[in-house]
Parts: sequence; structure tokens; C-alpha cells
Amino acid sequence: MMKIALILAVTAVFSAGTVHAENEEPSGTSRNAYAAWANGPPSDPNYFPIAVWLQHPRNARRYRAAGINLYVGLWKGPTEEQLDGLREAGMPVICAQNAVGIAHKDDPIIVGWMHGDEPDNAQLITDPATGKKSYGGPVPPSQIVADYERLRVADSTRPVLLNLGQGVANDEWPGRGKGAHISDYLTYVQGCDIVSYDVYPVVGIRKPDGENYLWYVAKGVSRLAQWTEGKKIIWNCIECTHISNAQKKATPHQVRAEVWMSLIHGSMGLIWFVHEFKPRFKEAALLDDPEMLAAITEMNNEIHVLAPILNSPTIVDGATVTSAVEDVPIALMVKRYQGATYLFSVGMRNTSTRGLFEVQDLPEVTTAQVIGENRSILVREGKFEDEFEAYAVHHYKIE
Repeated sequence: MMKIALILAVTAVFSAGTVHAENEEPSGTSRNAYAAWANGPPSDPNYFPIAVWLQHPRNARRYRAAGINLYVGLWKGPTEEQLDGLREAGMPVICAQNAVGIAHKDDPIIVGWMHGDEPDNAQLITDPATGKKSYGGPVPPSQIVADYERLRVADSTRPVLLNLGQGVANDEWPGRGKGAHISDYLTYVQGCDIVSYDVYPVVGIRKPDGENYLWYVAKGVSRLAQWTEGKKIIWNCIECTHISNAQKKATPHQVRAEVWMSLIHGSMGLIWFVHEFKPRFKEAALLDDPEMLAAITEMNNEIHVLAPILNSPTIVDGATVTSAVEDVPIALMVKRYQGATYLFSVGMRNTSTRGLFEVQDLPEVTTAQVIGENRSILVREGKFEDEFEAYAVHHYKIE
């Protein structure tokens, strides 16, 4: 009963398309999140994982130039050739624990183990008698937990990453198949050290106006934080190509909003999904899109600069923001770092609004620098206002 109550409580938070928990502290782990694993990702507070999903090592140097510092997944790998290519490019990887992988337990190029992809979706079944293929239900959650224990026994010096599907956020998603229940997720999240998920609102949620549902990204991150009770590291995947929708693609502005919705709600790592399947298959479609590649490079570099601030503790009651438009909430995360207060904010709907900020423990009169926008705002008695166009992202530094 307690499990079902928790599921219903989290679902209610995002019911009717409204986010009600913008100012709550995102649940997460400490700033030294990876220190528990001797061969895992760096525990340096200046490190923030920004990965790319299932890419060929030949492009690793180009991804590094775009601010990506991690590969997640290797096609039918790892193979010796793939690991050699990544080692030459200086690109660490989270990969399957196959025979080659486990033979490289002492190889620092491997920083984590991949625990499959989207086991919560319907799985393809082949009839042994006829060879006919059909979809059944998802992988049983208990199997994921059992496989996680097996991976840990084989190597406990690296974290295990589990990536779940859009059912984490999209309650209308039919792709989970027979016998699936939302309560399954409370068990799935026990089968990993890092839990990630993917939802691609603009191109992948089967809505004609997916651009109005970017908040699904935040919804899923918040649900994972609730379901793990803050005891697991949370990452998530971000869209940036057509994927399988030849008619639509998120704009750089929308993609940036998805990124900061993720971070503000508690994601501690990003995975770029850069494949494209329509109108034709492109494994590295991002690299063929100069506008999006430049925008993502800028976003990645911004996160790397802000990494020590993002990895510092969130100040739960440090500030509040009130939206002038009730149905257009503004998400807010507050940090204090080296004597300054930082406010990270994003408009959560595809409509403009104005935000009234109230910040604790400030002088009577001071100034908020709007990071990256070459402007500042006067702050009186801890209060200031700012305009938010649809899906606007604003960061403030107050000395």
C-alpha cells in the first residue's frame, strides 16, 4: 500500500499538465557522488557528466570538441577495437559487461557498466516454433534487480547505469506492453546505481503539439527522485534531432529549456540522443547539423563552467519565485558558492510570464547579474522581477 501511495502522490504532483513542485529541493546525492567507486567517473566537483548515446568511437574527438566527456553504450560491444579507439581519443565509456568488458576490469577507459536499455518497454518475442515476432510485456523488475546484483558481484568498482523509457514521465505511453504497472518503477530503480530515462517531447510522445510538453522532462526527473528517495544518482537523455519524426525537431531554444528543466529538478548527468532514423538513418545526425551542434556545444561548455556550483548543495529555502501567470510556473534552484548566491530558473510552459523573486539573506540593496546576458537587475530587500518568454532560461549571480 505504501508503494502505491507513493506512486499516486508523485502522479498527482504533475496532474492536469501543471507542475506544482518547482521550488522543492531536487533529491540527489552528495557532491562527491562517484567517490564510492574506485574506477567510476571522477568525483572531482568540477566534473559534470555529459554523455552521448551509442556512438562509434571514430567520432569521439569531434564529440569531445563539442563538450561531451563520456560515451554511453557501444554497438555490439565493447570490442577491443572500440576500446582502443576511445582510449586514443581520451573518451571514457559506460558499456556492457561482456567478456571483453570484464577482461578490461583494470582499464580506466571503462568507468561504468550499462544495464540494458528501456527494459520497462514491451520486449520483442520470437515464437520458437514459427519464428513469428511479437511484443509482450516489459522485463520483470525483479529480473533487473537480480541482474544488477550479478553485475556488482563481477565488478563492484564501477557504478551500474540503467536507462528507462518514456513511461517514467508519459502516462499515456502504450509502449510498455502487457502486464505493465507504474508501480514496477519502484523496483526497477533498485536495479542500478545511476538511473536514467528518456523522453523526447517534441518528436517522440505521440502528441501533435509535443512542443507544449517539454515539462515532461522535468516530470520524469522528479519522479525518479521520489521513487529512489534520493538514494540513487539521476541522469536523463535529451533530444536534439528528428529521431523518427521527419516533420519536427526541437529548436536549440527548446533543447536548452529541456536541459535546464532537467538540472533544476535534480538530474546530475545528461545523455545526448543524436541518432536519426527518418527520413534516413544517421547514427551521428548531430554532427551533420551545424546550428544544433553549435548550440549544444555552447550549452555543454556552460555546464562545465558552472559544474562546481551545480555540484554544490541546493539551498532549499534560499529563494522563491512567483509567476505572474498562474498556469506558467517557473522552476527555480538555489546554490551558494564562494560567497555568492546563484539562482537557476526556467519557464516551464510554452507561454511568456513575469517572475517575482524573493531571495533570503541579502543586503537591503544589491544587484543580480544575469549570467551570459550582459545585463543586471537591481535587488531591493531581496526582491526583483524579470521577464520570461516561452521556455526562457535565466541564471542570476548575486554577490
